[in-house]
Amino acid sequence: MKRNIGAVAVTAIAAALLCLVAVGVVAWRAQRALGGARREVARGAQPGLEVRTLEPQPNPGFERIDGPGNFKSFLMYQGHLYLTGRSGLYVYATDGTLEHVFRTGIELPAAPLGQLAVGMLTGAHQPELLIATFGAGIVSFDGHTFRQILGSRVEAREVTAVLPLASGRLLIGTAKLGLLIYDGATLQRFHPTTDNVYVTALAGTEGDLWVGTLNDGLLHWHGGQTERIGEEQQLPDRRVEHIAIAADGANAGRAYVGTPMGVAEMRDGKVARVLAKGRFAHALIADGDSLLVGQMEAGILRVSLAGPETNSNPRRPIRARVDEDLSAAAENPIHSRSLNGRAIAVDFEPRPISVEQFLTIGDNRYALLSDGLLKQGQDGSWRRILGGGSSDLADSNVSALLAASDGRLWIGYFDRGMDVVPATGGKTEHVENEHVFCVNRIVEDARHGAVAVATANGLVMFDRDGRQKQMLGREAGLIADHVSDVALYGEGMALATPAGITFLDQTGAHSLYAFQGLVNNHVYALGASGNELVAGTLGGLSLLAGEQVRRNLTIATSGLKHNWITGLAAVGNEWLVGTYGAGVLRLAANGSVTATDATRTGMVVNPTAMVADGRMVLAGTLSQGLLVGDATGTRWRTVTAGLPSLNVTALAVRDGVVYVGTESGLVKISEDRLQ
Repeated sequence: MKRNIGAVAVTAIAAALLCLVAVGVVAWRAQRALGGARREVARGAQPGLEVRTLEPQPNPGFERIDGPGNFKSFLMYQGHLYLTGRSGLYVYATDGTLEHVFRTGIELPAAPLGQLAVGMLTGAHQPELLIATFGAGIVSFDGHTFRQILGSRVEAREVTAVLPLASGRLLIGTAKLGLLIYDGATLQRFHPTTDNVYVTALAGTEGDLWVGTLNDGLLHWHGGQTERIGEEQQLPDRRVEHIAIAADGANAGRAYVGTPMGVAEMRDGKVARVLAKGRFAHALIADGDSLLVGQMEAGILRVSLAGPETNSNPRRPIRARVDEDLSAAAENPIHSRSLNGRAIAVDFEPRPISVEQFLTIGDNRYALLSDGLLKQGQDGSWRRILGGGSSDLADSNVSALLAASDGRLWIGYFDRGMDVVPATGGKTEHVENEHVFCVNRIVEDARHGAVAVATANGLVMFDRDGRQKQMLGREAGLIADHVSDVALYGEGMALATPAGITFLDQTGAHSLYAFQGLVNNHVYALGASGNELVAGTLGGLSLLAGEQVRRNLTIATSGLKHNWITGLAAVGNEWLVGTYGAGVLRLAANGSVTATDATRTGMVVNPTAMVADGRMVLAGTLSQGLLVGDATGTRWRTVTAGLPSLNVTALAVRDGVVYVGTESGLVKISEDRLQ
């Protein structure tokens, strides 16, 4: 009996010990998990993952108005040339014939397309074409089917660079989360040292990786650690545009880093020397004993790598150790000739040329421009072999629209001036100069047969035929040169500026700002009706009569959900108010502000991207497509299918046709199709 009691006691003690061990293990695991969770919180949540097959989206009736390709990247894949642009993926035969365009918003997500790469990813059955998009993650294409590799976090979808690895994994650079890695099953952050930077370029291998950033210089990952190389380490600029690694020759393995102030040659992880000093090096390719440098608006530069570069003056037409300075070309070839043993360029087309990418295919060298592709001949000259289509439009990044009463379409761009498209065919007129560059708003003044163009450099007046007549800035009495909106008011007009409102009439220019009662100096939008003027500012709404502020509305004094006002559209005796962060609100005639169906937290209405014509109200959003309201702005719906981009930046309506400008092109649709 005692033996049995002793056995029971031993068993109980052993069980207790086992319980203590188990509790300790559980506690250790919990503490470890908690520590991991804390570390994860400190870094930010992992981006998550969704992989899905892409099917064409139904188009409600949008017709694209052909614009330039705005090419960003190109590769040879399955015997065809693939080029990405803002509004689609262009497929060319090797003879330059355009075979197909996969359109953003239809076959592809409605997001700008960027860098291309070819890689054999884990789980794939063949090498795929990999397409970086800014807003829709990675799109892969096997020649037949598109699939989308999509992070669950919005920040993971803003892809800026890709690098397939030999292991089957894919490095993904983003604008906000830094560097991510996809292994076929998960999407994770690469390493804490590469988190939360804006990645611009990737090159190298998994064990010896170069990461270019927008503001944080160059990151070099090797031996399981990251070294940062910035201006203190002699990098020409902390902004990295491109990274190229020499594949052969005496310079094999060396990395070349392009920046706005020159190219850094990297040896043993350090800056050995700076080439092409002062040049904006946007694209690079190591070509044997020389380096091809694609510049912003300055063509192609060939730099010898045989010995040190001694001359750093970028303005001299003949440079030491520079063989060719090519301000490259369109239809005519660009030749070079020898002078004292060094070659200089003879440019047959003086317009600025920006190079996006170089590529070597076999023995041939190619240079991608935003509007076409150049091929280098045996004599060293560059000849255009394909263009961006038959478009007469200057750009695809639309910022302002006017459908004029004479049928002409005026198109303003963010940084390419303005186009005037004739109503019945004919040549499109392009206007681009020191004043007409960044266009914010275009308004027709039928009373005086004029068109007012608000720009970042002043107000430019045109006649009905599109001839520039007058330029008005601070010297003409405006309170600021930057004009963000125009409203016809009284016998003249009111101009919105970052410093207040300037009124123009027969008596001249006179201004109103915060000192006289304006709720905020930074005015984004104006709306006029009779003697009343509504000003949307960074700090709320100001209601004016006879150029005097009679009432201010803010989130503290009214039903406004956001103080930053970006757009105004008149509906009867009321106003619909677009905001930067709360969608669309309603301003009644008595000054009360109420919500609408389109009042949504986080929704951004783009500046001046609102219009009403008595049949419907339209509002363009930053990333959620087109808001379509009924005639009173009571019922709203969102339209995304068929748009080249979900960033709708400009709107115009005329004779039952709606024109929709986006960051990736211009479309039109019958008003009936939107109702």
